[in-house]
Amino acid sequence: MDINELNQNNSTQSAILAQNTDKAERKLKLRWILAISCLPLFGIYAAFGIAPQTLTGSIATETVLEEIALPDAQLLESAKNTEQNFWYKDFVRRDDTLQNILSRLNIRNRDAYEFIRNDLTASEIAKTLIPGKQIEAETDIDGNLVKFEYQLTADQYLTINKTADGYQAEKQLRALEVRPILKSAKINSSLFGATDDANIPDNIAIQLADIFESEIDFHSDLRRGDHFNVIYEGSYHQGELIKTGDVLAAEFVNDGKIFRAIGYRDSDNKMQYYTPEGKSLHKSFLRSPLEFTRVSSGFSVARFHPVLQRVRAHKGVDMAAPTGTRVKASGDAVVDFVGQKGGYGNVIVLKHNNGVSTVYGHLSRFAAGLRRGAKVAQGEIIGFVGMTGVATGPHLHYEFLLNGQHRDPMKVALPKSNTIDARDKAEFANISNQLTAQLRLLGTSNIAALE
Repeated sequence: MDINELNQNNSTQSAILAQNTDKAERKLKLRWILAISCLPLFGIYAAFGIAPQTLTGSIATETVLEEIALPDAQLLESAKNTEQNFWYKDFVRRDDTLQNILSRLNIRNRDAYEFIRNDLTASEIAKTLIPGKQIEAETDIDGNLVKFEYQLTADQYLTINKTADGYQAEKQLRALEVRPILKSAKINSSLFGATDDANIPDNIAIQLADIFESEIDFHSDLRRGDHFNVIYEGSYHQGELIKTGDVLAAEFVNDGKIFRAIGYRDSDNKMQYYTPEGKSLHKSFLRSPLEFTRVSSGFSVARFHPVLQRVRAHKGVDMAAPTGTRVKASGDAVVDFVGQKGGYGNVIVLKHNNGVSTVYGHLSRFAAGLRRGAKVAQGEIIGFVGMTGVATGPHLHYEFLLNGQHRDPMKVALPKSNTIDARDKAEFANISNQLTAQLRLLGTSNIAALE
């Protein structure tokens, strides 16, 4: 064997030795990893293995006798009579009848049904089944009526009680706790959309529109991002909100301008609204004779008439609203005309002071008892929206005339009422300071949420 072959054999043996050494090291590492991973298993095994001393022999048993006194049978009967009455609470549903309401409340005795149908007071239940009204009943285990409550109004309930002489019905007024409710909202699309988002009732939204209608045209002036704060009355019973009342104060920010209103009750207990300084927000005329609607056709000296198919002056505004929507007198007046007149259809003309007249056309019908010469007050219902005469759809045609000349009802300057009476100024100032401070605090606390 020459020197080259010898070197080649030595190289081969060295390579084999290196491979064996590498395999041995990998096996050693695997053994260590396996040993470490088994440590928790050894711990668990040890935990099971190291148990407290256990008795493995036989355990002696012992019989224990104890006398137990049985409860008095009369007490059991008394408990049965007092504890097995059941209360049911529900609300009147659409198309409900007295019979299915009593069935739903588990009232099964016939004499209760006959009493509610025939008693002079209790029979009012069947006559006033309005969806949403609250009803409660207490019955015994056999379904015999013990007590019944039906909500007539927000704070009046009709109650029926079982007595030794049979059933008795009466109307009861619940004492309600009146507390102020403070809310804020932001305009994204409309006033009602904002109040819905803030869980503010519609009647409060309508009040806001009425309060600020002399300063803000809610048909066209609202801007996305406008916001308002409002304080209104809430009546509670046992912590549950039963109804809402008048707006006490409000602040409306419209296109960067701030408008505030403070409520103050007059001698007739009617809420009137003023600026914080005491200037009246009440106008002698309503801007709109409808409750917060939209203008479908504005005042114009030249408008293409959709029915007559020609251009002619439109000396009023058309306010779209569903047939039957109530129409209010825009101010104190005397009825000058009520009846049918050409394209106006059913129309009312009111004569006010200072040479002002207002016209209400296309009505479906008039208020009962309305006649020429009758006096009407501002806000009084005089008729209902329709589409009589020349009209393409249900709406109110409203005109405003000053000394016989037509004016745009949506732009004409409306005179305000007087400021607050001098004798009430001190009391009003105190109320105004408190409510204004609350409005500012409400605005500050909600500014982050509104933004």
